[in-house]
Amino acid sequence: MKLSNMKKFWLSLILASPMLLQMVLMPFHWMMPGYNWIAFITTTMVMLVSAVSYWKSAWAAFKHHNANMNTLVAVGTSVAYFYSLFAMMTGRAVYFESAALVTVFVLLGDALEERMHHSASNALGKLMSLQVKEAEVLSKGQYVKTPLEQVQVGDMIRVRPGEKVPVDGVVTEGVTNINESMVTGESMPVVKKIGDNVIGSTINSDGMIIFRATKVGKDTALSQIVELVRKAQTSHAPIQNLTDRISGIFVPAVLIAAILTFVIWFVFLGAPAVQAMLFAVSVIVIACPCALGLATPTALMVGTGRSAKMGVLIKNGQALEEVNDVKTVVFDKTGTITAGKPVVTDVVGNQEKVLQVAASLEENSEHPLAAAVMAKVSEAKITYQKAKKFKNIEGKGVKAVVNNQKAFVGSDKLSNDYLLSDEMKKQMAKLQNDAKTVVLVGLNEKIIGLIAIQDTPKKTATEAITELRSRGLKTVMLTGDNQRVAQAIGRQVGIDQVIAGVLPNEKADHVKALQQSGKVAFVGDGINDAPALTVANVGIAMGSGTDIAIESGEIILIQNDLLGVVRALDIAKKTFNRIKLNLFWAFIYNLIGIPISAGILVGIGLQLSPELAGLAMAFSSVSVVTSSLLLNRSKIAGDHENDKVTA
Repeated sequence: MKLSNMKKFWLSLILASPMLLQMVLMPFHWMMPGYNWIAFITTTMVMLVSAVSYWKSAWAAFKHHNANMNTLVAVGTSVAYFYSLFAMMTGRAVYFESAALVTVFVLLGDALEERMHHSASNALGKLMSLQVKEAEVLSKGQYVKTPLEQVQVGDMIRVRPGEKVPVDGVVTEGVTNINESMVTGESMPVVKKIGDNVIGSTINSDGMIIFRATKVGKDTALSQIVELVRKAQTSHAPIQNLTDRISGIFVPAVLIAAILTFVIWFVFLGAPAVQAMLFAVSVIVIACPCALGLATPTALMVGTGRSAKMGVLIKNGQALEEVNDVKTVVFDKTGTITAGKPVVTDVVGNQEKVLQVAASLEENSEHPLAAAVMAKVSEAKITYQKAKKFKNIEGKGVKAVVNNQKAFVGSDKLSNDYLLSDEMKKQMAKLQNDAKTVVLVGLNEKIIGLIAIQDTPKKTATEAITELRSRGLKTVMLTGDNQRVAQAIGRQVGIDQVIAGVLPNEKADHVKALQQSGKVAFVGDGINDAPALTVANVGIAMGSGTDIAIESGEIILIQNDLLGVVRALDIAKKTFNRIKLNLFWAFIYNLIGIPISAGILVGIGLQLSPELAGLAMAFSSVSVVTSSLLLNRSKIAGDHENDKVTA
């Protein structure tokens, strides 16, 4: 049975635990009884369970005249293991823990990467699961439930209130409101009448419609989004790890240095073969990549652990490196910059009377605008009477009788049918210029008031945009909403550039265009954001969004707070910079330690035996771990405020 990297990690960590215990207790001059044999047995098991794959990879690279991180791991673990085996048999100090722990820590990084790829494949599955399984298709004068894969272009399909639209098409009968936010980003439900296009997998809110199928199967909008995500994931070039790049030079250099050390001491200086071998082994032992193996995973563990406490989940190390070069931060609008939920912002006229009439007519409506009105009525604790004799005003609103009076509620189109004062006309124009949806409320053939409804920006949106701009980053809003609404929201929060009316299959293209000026981070929460999140150099998904958006992003904001974007960029930069610092110190130890281990300072009485080389190697590991732990003290935007929340 093939074990996953995560299972190998936990198994290897358990096997290595006696050696970890011994390392902790060694300063207290306590030695575990039979330690050498315990270390030998457990390390051998770790080698067989986990290290073999690295040895195979190193051998494959060697056959192609290359060296990678696996070469470094394979050389370090095998030298430490086989020398320790030799040392145990000859009564010298052993270094089994080096071989075991290097394997454990490298496995951790591989396990995290494996989980990332698994999440990416889940995103596609969740996208496809949005499709309905069957549709009501007209056949021989009756509507019959038909499996989705049997639906053909030209079929007439019926969709009842509350159902999903099965495929793309054109309305031939009926009027309804359809929630398209999951696909287009449009915050408000869209009225659909004869001749209008409908999109598969969107939700029919309140009316029954019949439409003619125009796109089925792989041609539907949802299928195209799935394909965009799949292509983006497969074409997204994986960033090469810094350690891999350096190891291509470092590994051969260490091996050459060890060979030269042996040759010089044995051939030219006439030292005994055992002593020459010990010098060579000291070179390889001090260069054993413990510190290198620790440099990345320890910084990742500390950085991601701290960021999680601050409401930020960083899913992979690639995002850390990409964040350093980000020049532009692109935001989706609905559900990201805005709350994604319409609210009443203004009431013109006698507030209590206007809301009473509106509530009477909207009480049983499932329309999101009605929900916004009812939420306002509840907040204001306004009582109202039930309406009777409902009648639909075609494409405009609804009529009813309230307390023996004729009442109506509807869109601004009603202004052509009923008397609207000049003052109310001015108020309506002003509200509409602010990109608010205006609902007219009337009584006895006269309009008595206006209710303005809008999807408003989140509380921290303006502050977050300001923080990003102060860091020299360009901010862009990319949305499927109309230009007027988008520009109004953009002005409120201080966005640098607004791109509106963007279809789902165009979002990724706009991100690619922005990448011509530098690396791009994209912040989104919807299904329609998945391709853009994947194409962007760094995808940041809001935790309140869809599973698909969350799976597609490299960074997740748990608390649905836009200041989390600032925190995410800060902690990612600091974590990656800490990794670079760790690697620097790891190599500095080697640059200083290798010549000393080779015996260059023997003339002045300074010599590093394999035992001392191992101690120096352990010290380098301690310094790297300490450096990573210092990440907990780094200043991050909003840190103190967030600590109070999570305390």
